[in-house]
Parts: sequence; structure tokens; C-alpha cells
Amino acid sequence: MDAVKAAGGVVSAGLAVTGALHAVWAVTPWPLRTPEEFVDTVVGAGEGPPPPSACLVVAGLLGTASYLVAAEAGLLPAAGPRGLRRAGVRTAAGVLLARGLTGPVVFGRLSERSARFRRLNLRYYSPLCVALGAGAAAVGWRGSSATDC
Repeated sequence: MDAVKAAGGVVSAGLAVTGALHAVWAVTPWPLRTPEEFVDTVVGAGEGPPPPSACLVVAGLLGTASYLVAAEAGLLPAAGPRGLRRAGVRTAAGVLLARGLTGPVVFGRLSERSARFRRLNLRYYSPLCVALGAGAAAVGWRGSSATDC
């Protein structure tokens, strides 16, 4: 298996798991015990958890990105125009990189997010976004159809 396929598999799996977790959050705060603990850990601010529709939209976007990365890496059958798939992967990469790189600043000490969220964001959430974004970028620029520019 070449590097693009390996990166595509890891990134696609990471996006799929993250998307599934967001879908679960539409109905329960699992693996956390209470909605308040969920807000403190995952959202960091607000009166309550996000509405289920918001969780499902994010889950759908992550699932779509997962498919696009896997298809562009040649791991799943590709549907739709190559240019559109490639643009989707590159867009996902850009969004993930932007979230990961700006997360420590946007959600840093001066933000009104909880201390627990800020700590987890710095240690896990932002680095995960950077890793997934970098992997998606590698697939988006060197994937199976990247030579058809």
C-alpha cells in the first residue's frame, strides 16, 4: 500500500469515527455523564449542548469528508466528477487545518471557554484537526486523481 492510500485510510477512519461521535451527541452526551459535563468538555461555553440538528450537520459533513478522502486515495469506489471530489478533499483539508492552527488562539486563555475545554483543545482537539487536515491535504494534492489537474 502506498503512502497516499495509507494516509487516506487513516484520515478517512478518523473522520468517520469523529462523525459518528457527533451523530451520537445528537441524542446523548456519551461518553460523558451529563449535558453539563459535555458542554464543559466538548463545547466549552453556553447554556446547554448544541441542538441535535447542529450535531447531525457536523456528522454529515465529517462523513462526507471521510468518503471523499477514501475515494480520492483510491480506497473506495469514486462517485462524481474527479475535480469536484478533489475540491471537496482540499476544502476539508483547509477547514481542518484552519480549525487546528487557529484553535489555540481562538479558544485560548482570553476566550470565554471553560478551562477544561481550553486544556483539551490545546492537547487533543487542535492537534487532531491539524493531523487530519495535513493527511487530507496530502491525499488532496497527491491522490489518485491529483495528476489530472
